[in-house]
Amino acid sequence: MIVISLLLPMTCIVNGREAKPHSRPYMVSVQSKKSHICSGFLISDRFVMTAAHCRENFQVLTVVLGAHDLQKNNENSVRFTVESYHQHPDYTMGYYHNNILLLKLEKYVQLNNNFKWISIPAEEGNIEAGSVCSVAGWRSLETNGRSSCHLMETNVKVMNNMECERKWGKKYFSTSQMMCVHGDGGSCDGDSGGPLVCGDTAVGVTSFGDPDLCNSLKLPEVYTKISAYILWMKNITG
Repeated sequence: MIVISLLLPMTCIVNGREAKPHSRPYMVSVQSKKSHICSGFLISDRFVMTAAHCRENFQVLTVVLGAHDLQKNNENSVRFTVESYHQHPDYTMGYYHNNILLLKLEKYVQLNNNFKWISIPAEEGNIEAGSVCSVAGWRSLETNGRSSCHLMETNVKVMNNMECERKWGKKYFSTSQMMCVHGDGGSCDGDSGGPLVCGDTAVGVTSFGDPDLCNSLKLPEVYTKISAYILWMKNITG
């Protein structure tokens, strides 16, 4: 039986590889007081998507675009102030249902090779089980272990949604609003809010996982399914 207080927001990459610098120009470091707390990703020239739980303990956030090594300030990265926060109204703290947040930036992003948005689904639908996708993020490289300031990435496979529900239970996993993945590598603590990318489209937002073991098959990594929120997003972004 899973105790809800033990659910772990997921935040970085284990058994992955360092990404080629600026090969994922949509990746965003979401920060509080200039310290990385979550990942996010650019979905237009004004909006960043991330996980709602990333703001639970931080009222004021900024975002950094164009970063690869978070310790370097001279790699053409740019910090943006957040103008407004749009958390899903039905977000359930602790259970991580509707775990999605839109950040409206104070000004438009001037797109270039280092700053580009990523496509999101145009209509509701499921990703076929077995599809090979990818995740990326900063910080933890292993459970309670080493960390990295470089952007890391790894491939994962989408699991059957009914199997995800069986592993997590209906109380914690929604087949209509969530999806889960597994692989040799995967997300861990340090970068919630980053995208699950299939092809050239962001289909999920990194949400939560096994509280005791990163990249667990027993309790696989769970992502908020972006396509379930298209109407809500359009009402905000126009």
